[in-house]
Amino acid sequence: MKAMRRPRRHSGIALLEAMLAIVLLGIGLLGTVGLQARAYSALSDAGMRAEATLAAEKLIGVMTADVANIGQYNLAENAAPNARLTPWVTETMEAIPGAVLSVAVADQPAANRYQVEVAIRWQRKARSEANRHRVIAYIAR
Repeated sequence: MKAMRRPRRHSGIALLEAMLAIVLLGIGLLGTVGLQARAYSALSDAGMRAEATLAAEKLIGVMTADVANIGQYNLAENAAPNARLTPWVTETMEAIPGAVLSVAVADQPAANRYQVEVAIRWQRKARSEANRHRVIAYIAR
C-alpha cells in the first residue's frame, strides 16, 4: 500500500488577503474623508466671499443713490460707523462674523466721478491666513 499524500495546506492565505483588503479600504476611506473636509472648507470660503461681494455691491448701490452725501461714507478699519453706515455694518457683520470693514471715497474731479473702495477682511479659522475682498467702483457725480 502506498502512503496517502496529504494535501498541502494554504492556511492563513485567505485571512491575509482579507486583512490586506481591509487595510487598503481603510486608506481609501481616510483619503475620501480628507477630500470631503477640504471641499467643505473651500465651500465655506466661497460662501464668505459671495457674502462680501453682496455686501460691497449693496453699499455701492446705496452710495450711488445718495451721491450728495457720498463723503460721509468713509470708514477706516476698526472705526465706529456713522449713522449712514451703521445699518450696512450691522448687516455685514451678521453675514460675516469677525469681519473688518473699510470704505474709502476719493474725489476725482478731473474725471467727474468718485472712486469708492470697499474692503472686507475676515479670518475663517484662528490660525489660517486672513481673507481679503476688495471692490472698487466709480460713481459719477
